[in-house]
Order: sequence, then C-alpha cells, then structure tokens
Amino acid sequence: MEPAIPTTDSDESIEELVEEEKALEEEEELESAPTISESAGEGQSDADLDDEFGNVDAYMPRPRGGQGRGRGGRGDRDRERRGGGGGGGRGGRDRDRRGPRMGGGGGRPGMGRPRPHIEDIFKRGQEVLVQVIKEGIGTKGPTLSTYISIAGRYLVLMPGLNRIGVSRKIEDDETRRRLREIMNELRPPKGLGFIIRTAGQDRNREELQSDLAYLSRLWQVVVRRIKKQKSPTEIYKESDMVTRTIRDIFTSDIDTIWVDERGAYEAAKEFMEAVMPRYADRIKFYDGAAPMFHKYGIEAEIARIQERKVSLPHGGSIVIDQTEAMVAIDVNSGNFRADNNNAEETAYQMNLQAAKEIARQLRLRDLGGVIANDFIDMRDERHRRGVEKALRDAVQRDRARTKILRISQFGIIEMTRQRIRPSLKRSAFQECGHCHGTGNVKTGESVSIEVMRMLQLAVNRAHIMRIEIRVHDEVAKYLLNQKRKEIVALEEQGKKQIAITGAGAGVSPEFLEFQCLDNNGNEVKFAVVDEPLRPPQRRRGR
Repeated sequence: MEPAIPTTDSDESIEELVEEEKALEEEEELESAPTISESAGEGQSDADLDDEFGNVDAYMPRPRGGQGRGRGGRGDRDRERRGGGGGGGRGGRDRDRRGPRMGGGGGRPGMGRPRPHIEDIFKRGQEVLVQVIKEGIGTKGPTLSTYISIAGRYLVLMPGLNRIGVSRKIEDDETRRRLREIMNELRPPKGLGFIIRTAGQDRNREELQSDLAYLSRLWQVVVRRIKKQKSPTEIYKESDMVTRTIRDIFTSDIDTIWVDERGAYEAAKEFMEAVMPRYADRIKFYDGAAPMFHKYGIEAEIARIQERKVSLPHGGSIVIDQTEAMVAIDVNSGNFRADNNNAEETAYQMNLQAAKEIARQLRLRDLGGVIANDFIDMRDERHRRGVEKALRDAVQRDRARTKILRISQFGIIEMTRQRIRPSLKRSAFQECGHCHGTGNVKTGESVSIEVMRMLQLAVNRAHIMRIEIRVHDEVAKYLLNQKRKEIVALEEQGKKQIAITGAGAGVSPEFLEFQCLDNNGNEVKFAVVDEPLRPPQRRRGR
C-alpha cells in the first residue's frame, strides 16, 4: 500500500537547501567538475524529458529557476553584475564569487578569506553556466548563481556536489540515518549530489529511486543541450506553474484539484500519473458555465489582496504600504475590544490576530525586503514576547527565508523576507501616469496659483503679445471664475491677450500647457526662470 504523502506546507525553499550545502563547503573541499553517468531513469524517454523545456508560466513570465549559458562581459568593480551575457537589457548579478564550473561545486572562498573580484574569476568571452535564483526587480538585473540545483518531488539535484545531504528540518537522527543509507545504496551517478527534502522523509526506497532516476536523466538532457547550443542561450526552464504547485504543495488530504485550461489539465494529469499515480484521479477538468474563480470565490480573494487595508476577523485592521525602500505595516484596533475591556489585553489580542494575518499577506502579496510592523503599544513584557512568538510561528509556513528582530520600545518588529520575485503590486499594476506612484496630485487651486505666477512674468515681456493656456477643465473653471479679475488686470497692464481653455477631463489635474506668441503668431520661447539665482559671493578677507 502506498504511504500517505506528507504535508509540505512548512517545506523549505530550494534556496535554503542550497545554502545549507554551501555552508558545509566552507569546511571541506568538494570534488571538481562532474562526469555524467550513463545510467538513466526508467520508463522515460529523452523526448519526454525534452518536453520539460517547453513549459512556460501560466500567469506571468517568471524566469527564476531557469539555467542558461552566457559569455562573461567586461569586468567592472563598481557594479560586478556581469555573471553572464544573457542577451537582455540588464546584466545579471553573479552571487557566487568562485571559479566557474559546469556543475556548480566547490571552489568557494572560505570563511575569513577575501572574496575575489568578479573580473578575477571570469574572463571576457568565457562561457559559464548560471542559474537564475532571483528575478530582476526594477532596474536591478536578475541574481545568478553557478550553484546549479534542480528540484524534484523528494530530492534536489546539485551537480558537482558529489554527496548526499539531508534537510536540517528533518531533525530525527534515526530518520536521517535511514535516508542516507537508502541513498547510498541507490548509488547516485558520479559527480551528482542530492539533498533530501522534508517531503521525502517518509518515502520508501522505490519512491526515492524514481525521483533520483528522473533527476539524473534530466541532468543528462541539460548536459547534451550545453554541448549542442551556442551561448548565450537558455538551457533549462522549470516546469510550468501548475506542475510546480502540485509537486510542492499537494498533500494526501486534498480531495480534488480543478483545472480549467485543457493544456494545463493534460500536463497536470500526466505529471500525477508519473509521480503520484495513486492520486492521479484527483485531477479534474472544470468546464462549468461560470468561471471557476467566481464559482469558488477566488476572484473576491484576489481583489482583496490588492487592497491597501485588510480587515481582521474580530475587528481591527492592518494597513500595508509598499515603498521603494521597505514595506510598512500598521496595526489598527478599530472597534475591537477584549472581553474584560482592558486596554493592555485588547492590544495584546489585537496584535496576535495581526501577526497571523501579516504572515499570510506577505506570502499572498510576495512582499520581500525590509518590513517594519507597527503593532499596538503593549507594556507587559510577556505580551511583547508573545506577539514576537506569534509572528515567528506564523512565518514557519513561508517558503521564503525570513529573519525577525526583537520588538522595539515603540512596538515595532523589524524583519526581512527573501525577495524571490517581484511583488504582486509590481507584477499586476503599473505606475500611475498622473501621480507617478506618489498617490498625490496638486489641487486645482495650487495649479491656478502656479499659472498666475507665470502670467505675471509673461505680461512684462515686450515681444510677447498673446498667451494661450490649456489646463484641466476644473482648473480652467477656477481661473475663469475665481481669478477673472486678476487676469483682466494683467491683460490691461501688459496690453496682452490671455486665452484660457480646458484640455478635457482625461488629462492629469496637474496638466499645464503655456504658450506665448508674438504679433505674427510665431511661438516665443518662454522660461519661468532664465537663470538659476545664486547667492552673492563673499569677499575673502586678506
């Protein structure tokens, strides 16, 4: 009888596993470049594995996890961002300062040893195999690594590691010993290392062998592509989003997985039949009249995570503001009151609720970087420590790495969360063309005052005879009504014609077009300030 699939909600990220092995490499030198064994996975042809490279994300382009071969660019100590010439507009940052190796193994600078400059490692035009471990955000290019890793259901393949590792989240010594014995008996191909994920802790020999064979065969396809294709080129791309989700999230207590796109359904079904045949019948194709997201209430949830304010179950709310430098989260009690109506207890109970919701929102919105959580003030030290613990416990399910500091005297908990990909806000929204992301525009009165200052300057220019102004409709109304007397006075003072028209409601409230014409109707260049004013020079004493 096939054992139940373990829960993987608290499973570690692949990056955590790789970091564990990097730490071990600080203490011992690993074997050099890998040689690929001819052993292959059973029941899977090269064509089947080649199909893995054709998959793309179903939601948005997210190249993280993909591998490619590029040529080293010009060494630049100021940037040190050219791990490989990937052909895009931005260079990638190579996080691993060590000698290039096809499989990504040893050679990493040890503790206490200085990190070499990038131009001391890579030569211009040198080919190197890298993996995208973090997507580019804004003007920052993607983060690249020469530590190559490919995740399976129970194992992570690390070419060049040449050893068996076990996730440190598997704490039972007997389980760790048993898993190592099984993997050693399976005799992985020379030059290939494997790390056992927490999802593999209750797996038997046959299941681990199947995953090992699949990953070994997949790596052979990667090597063949490396030899055939010219750089820069993409060598490998992770499976599509549906397959990855099933691989990493599916547990035996999930009754049904609904898929409403035929191609994704076929891919998911094929994956389940190959990896978890016992549960393949739980993949169902949805062909209902109502969109699937509407039927199951997912559309409303998506709309909710796009809002700035998040309501909490028993009253109160959290407000999330994302800036360039950090994410700020403010906890508000609203009308929530504890049963005994005690202010300290109310703050404590409210903060406990908020801690759980904050962890959830960070995952849902893909928020990363520095995060400041402003909780309601508490005086009791036990309550302060309790909120800290609640937040630490809540982020245990998060696959991204997090680091949480102690609560400050102002009730603020600072933390960092691994930024793996652009946040939901950056992926789903674009900057407003009116406010440019600030959320604020000038009022009609402010724009009107600016127009009046420009008019006062222009009417005193002798070669200007007519001034034409186009502004937002509301600003035009304000000028023609509230400022009519002042405008008429300026016309008489400078003997000019001033024409003000509305540009339509579709333009920004700050829109301002100011044109000056001479007697012949030719445009006259006009600057509000011809030269920047400078303070007078102080005379130096002799």
